[in-house]
Amino acid sequence: MTWLESIGATFSDTSVITSFGNPSAEKKAYAEQAIVCPLTQYGLIRFSGEESQPFLQGQLSSDIRALQPETAQYSSYSTPKGRIQASFLIVRQGEDYLLQIDRAIQPAIQKRLSMFILRSKTKASDASNEWVSLGVAGKTAKTIITQAFGTVPEAMQVISQGQTQLIGLSNERYQILTNHDLAPDLWQKLIACGAIPAGEPLWRLGEIQAGSPWITAATQDEFVPQMVNLDLIGGVSFTKGCYPGQEIVARTQYLGKLKRRMYRMFVDSIDAAAGQDVYSPEMNGQPSGKIVQAAPAPQGGMELLLVAQIASLEHGLHLANLNGPLLHNLPLPYAMN
Repeated sequence: MTWLESIGATFSDTSVITSFGNPSAEKKAYAEQAIVCPLTQYGLIRFSGEESQPFLQGQLSSDIRALQPETAQYSSYSTPKGRIQASFLIVRQGEDYLLQIDRAIQPAIQKRLSMFILRSKTKASDASNEWVSLGVAGKTAKTIITQAFGTVPEAMQVISQGQTQLIGLSNERYQILTNHDLAPDLWQKLIACGAIPAGEPLWRLGEIQAGSPWITAATQDEFVPQMVNLDLIGGVSFTKGCYPGQEIVARTQYLGKLKRRMYRMFVDSIDAAAGQDVYSPEMNGQPSGKIVQAAPAPQGGMELLLVAQIASLEHGLHLANLNGPLLHNLPLPYAMN
């Protein structure tokens, strides 16, 4: 029995923690207090070696040269046609780079990136089992982190304490990377400071409310980076050199051809899921867009991140078909342009 099983975690068939036995109480805690989630839905790819930085600079959409040990960065990996295959949250550990990715697509992406290493002095390895990742989110998350660590990072700032890294995310959410020996005691410390154990759906809800896109198997090869707002959260550099899909990304940016953007929405339904199409009356029966992520909302229904035709917003969007539930626009924490 793992320590997570010993504290009441319930797992899905894909080893993602769904809850700690009381989803309703977990939703209430997220809305009114703060939750702590084991982030088993993510995997980690480690790049080590003296040429890791130039290799990743030539493969990913962000400016890896700008990533410092005390910062975090969003990024993506695309096909030559500019379509995203994976999205990442990246941090450094010394000269190594850790790429957080949806766990289900990690093996294929790691294998594909490794194919292009060739003579570069870098190595890709699976670091998922080297570290335990915990997330803290909710109204009192900042207070809990301050009590537990004696400090609190700003958004996209990384604070290292021994073998633990504390990562600040937007909307006062915090991610902790620590080793397996320290994780059980740290978990108990966060609980003692007031965090309520919760499953993956509530962390996903926090990602949706922050407008942070995570590409999964259901949405691979669907979007260029700007469609999912990666350019608005520091995940795209328009001044770096070449990388797969860079020509398409640059053309989209400078020729003003972006017709789709990612929006946060609410739907009074429990049937929404990543990869599902949404429809608008003016599209003549063709889908206007696609859901990136969906999660149950504390008040019922679901919150979504979806990519849709910008022109469709004024006509209304519907889930699954034109007669499906109407989607309601919700604010994102960053400016749209």
